[in-house]
Amino acid sequence: MPKTIYDIAKEAGVSIATVSRVFNSSNSVKDSTREKILKIADDLGYHPQAYAQGLASKKKNSMMMLVPVMSNYFFTEILRGTQDVLADENIELTILNINQEKGVFRQVEQVIKRQWADGYLIVSLHMTQQELQKLKRYNVPISLLDDHSTHFDSVSFNNEQGGYTATTYLLGKGHRRIVFLSGRKEAIPNKERFKGYLKALRESKVPFDESLHITGDSMDRDGFTEKNGYEAMCKILNLDKPVDAIFCTSDIKAVGALKAMNDFGKRIPLISYDNLSISEYIGLSTIFQPMYKMGCQATRHLLNRIDNPDVIICDHIHNPELIIRDSSEI
Repeated sequence: MPKTIYDIAKEAGVSIATVSRVFNSSNSVKDSTREKILKIADDLGYHPQAYAQGLASKKKNSMMMLVPVMSNYFFTEILRGTQDVLADENIELTILNINQEKGVFRQVEQVIKRQWADGYLIVSLHMTQQELQKLKRYNVPISLLDDHSTHFDSVSFNNEQGGYTATTYLLGKGHRRIVFLSGRKEAIPNKERFKGYLKALRESKVPFDESLHITGDSMDRDGFTEKNGYEAMCKILNLDKPVDAIFCTSDIKAVGALKAMNDFGKRIPLISYDNLSISEYIGLSTIFQPMYKMGCQATRHLLNRIDNPDVIICDHIHNPELIIRDSSEI
């Protein structure tokens, strides 16, 4: 249960009235006492608004989804899974965008403190394990999606294995100069897929060429956009030495990359990542990431955690499946 004003008073060795005066900005409390109470409140994960909301004994019948952005197919598929699971539940879903440029943990913590919902579905925000550990003190149901942790229920994808599988297939076709068409290099999914790419090269004794680690200039949504894919492909087509094949880190980027190839009258074998619904219709070879299913699973975990707070933490990691279509068979 969330901590209350009574817990703070007990910990600080003061009356409830003293704690109340501190949170009501009264000047009648000594500075040393005020600082002590505020520190204890922070350590316990208490927030005044959380207390006010916690007075109600019944559930809020509300779930909150925290996401970095909702304007692409990846999150649309996840949201579809979540909504289907909630269709027969009397639960209101609220979606809150988190601005990655303004510090993810600070924003997530402020939301959690306010206890706006019965549980929180945190999607693709990739906080550190230390930050996730700090969220434990608020003692609220949390489910992670597209992330892994020992602290909370989580549903994720083996991105490293996905990168390895795609690159190994291209190497098996005899390709050696294989481009890693990247998103923002620091983005967690991008880094994991790159590890798999490097592992496949090492096993085939193909030296890594830094000039083949290419991304576009537009970094909106961590570079996982059609525009970034188009820009990156233009760079690839202008390399002094032609490339054999391309591993592209998302289907959305691949859409832009294929458009650039078409504009310049070029065809290069390409494998992408996600298997969005559009992939089948444009003949895109890709690593299947079951986004809809992951959305369903993470939501079910959260519902179960809300009703059964002491169940064992569930960590579900999906393994990749390579789907071959026309784009790699050139």
